Amino acid sequence: MASSVPGPRPLPESRYDLSTYWGRIKHCAEISDPSMLLTTEKDLTKAREIIKSYRNGEIEKPTPSFWYAKKQLDSTVHPDTGDTVLLPFRMSCCVLSNTVVTLGMLTPGLGTAGTLFWQWANQSLNVAINSANANKSTKMSTAQLLTNYSAAVGASCGVALGLNSIVPKIKHLSANSRLILGRLVPFAAVVTAGIVNVFLMRGNEIRKGITVFDEHGESVGESKKAAFIAVGETALSRVTNATPIMVIPPLILVKLQKGFLKGKSVGVQTLVNLGLITVTSFAVLPFALGVFPQRQSINVKKLEINLHGKHDKDGKKIETVYFNRGI
Repeated sequence: MASSVPGPRPLPESRYDLSTYWGRIKHCAEISDPSMLLTTEKDLTKAREIIKSYRNGEIEKPTPSFWYAKKQLDSTVHPDTGDTVLLPFRMSCCVLSNTVVTLGMLTPGLGTAGTLFWQWANQSLNVAINSANANKSTKMSTAQLLTNYSAAVGASCGVALGLNSIVPKIKHLSANSRLILGRLVPFAAVVTAGIVNVFLMRGNEIRKGITVFDEHGESVGESKKAAFIAVGETALSRVTNATPIMVIPPLILVKLQKGFLKGKSVGVQTLVNLGLITVTSFAVLPFALGVFPQRQSINVKKLEINLHGKHDKDGKKIETVYFNRGI
């Protein structure tokens, strides 16, 4: 993100009002724009220079080139380290990276092997995205990473297989209701494992705390309370992010298979399913991502007492601190 570029002058968080849900939706639509995948290292170098010029007062007020440079950095660069996030795990690649595994999970009649494979693939992608975009002020060892990864995969596969065996046995429901519940099993598995995934992958942050910053981007200290907020909201975001993509397409597909798609080949049905997932993903992702702000602010009095009473580099008492929530 552009905040990784140092300078004495604070950056505007966005051209939109991030205190409002609609403002965050428009902001998230920008950072998840797939065209940002075409950003090169040369483009990032130029973008950093523009942001640096602004932060050092060489640019008086935000210009269109400033906002475009900020968009490039926000969608490509990690906010804590300033490193370029590997392409498949960037926010701008979120829809494209998830489309294939979502299509796999939502394919009707997968069977045990197919269910296990696609749940494993989805959790592997989630772990990679979490690891690439998590708050980097707290490190995680390789052993912890592997343990947490195994637990997330186990939770996902366990829930999926368990529900797949239970749903057909619910005799008091109609065949159509059981069909619909069966199509929603991947959603239950993804949400359960997603929450487990977040708390396991980022448990160190809760135990050790994350770095909070003043308005100038200077470190104020470590806070476990801020870490709990960051990780908790990220876990909840897993539910909001998965709900439309994992619920809307399968319900529409059930309806279409009784009408337009009835008797059509598996290939045609797969293409329609892919189209539903892709359109839903692009249409609703910004709405899901915008539920919680990425960069959080909190009154320092709500955090640990050792953070109270500190002053910034100008001698001003610090009342509000900021932290990166992660994704």
